[in-house]
Amino acid sequence: MYRPVDLARVHGLSAQAVRNYEAAGVIPPASRTPSGYRSYTDNHAGALTAYVALVRGYGFQPAGQIMRAVLRGDLPSALTVVDAAHVLLHRDRETLDQVAAAAVVLASGATSAAPGPAVSVSVGVLARRLGVTPATLRKWERAGILAPARSRTARVYSPEDVRDAELAHLLRRGGYLLHHIAAVIEQVRAAGGAGPLAASIEQWRERLTTRGRAMLTGSARLADYLSHLEQLRRGDTATSAKDSPGQHPAG
Repeated sequence: MYRPVDLARVHGLSAQAVRNYEAAGVIPPASRTPSGYRSYTDNHAGALTAYVALVRGYGFQPAGQIMRAVLRGDLPSALTVVDAAHVLLHRDRETLDQVAAAAVVLASGATSAAPGPAVSVSVGVLARRLGVTPATLRKWERAGILAPARSRTARVYSPEDVRDAELAHLLRRGGYLLHHIAAVIEQVRAAGGAGPLAASIEQWRERLTTRGRAMLTGSARLADYLSHLEQLRRGDTATSAKDSPGQHPAG
């Protein structure tokens, strides 16, 4: 039997955190001693180990969804959350590859055959520059790729907007979907251009690798806990069969 502080100490938590996790339903309810104190077992320890590892890899909300589903016996729902997280990680890796390719293009100046305008331009000028229609630029705006300023009712594209539009045009020709292009453009803006973006890509890649390894560890601890639950169920089944009247010879 364990006290809250015993479980907490293993993971560097407070005893209150363990009680909070129990109240949140991410570990099983504790039994109580005759004096009213919580009493935990190996089952609680395994659940807490799984939850803490899942939090590090998947985040608090998905980890909570996974553990609550497991504890109510709904493994398919738990695995759905796991699957969705891995799909998201895969998409993030794809976006990183797209951003890395975009950084190379931006650094080489290959987005345009002509020097970019040093002043703001209208939608018509930018459309002619790229060889697209104004309707296409407005569609990109709705997708979050472009964010031009407004002069009364007209759109005005800054030099940075032109850069984003040229990059979007290049990626679109490469077959990328609009929401993927929007993610790339967001990273370009956040980095402040091609140079800072290129410098941040390796750090981004390292964060994804760290996250992927943490997800693997979380999945492993979850698998350990699922095996523990299966052993408990087999033990309960064997005990029930042993205690069943039908299993005893007639007196």
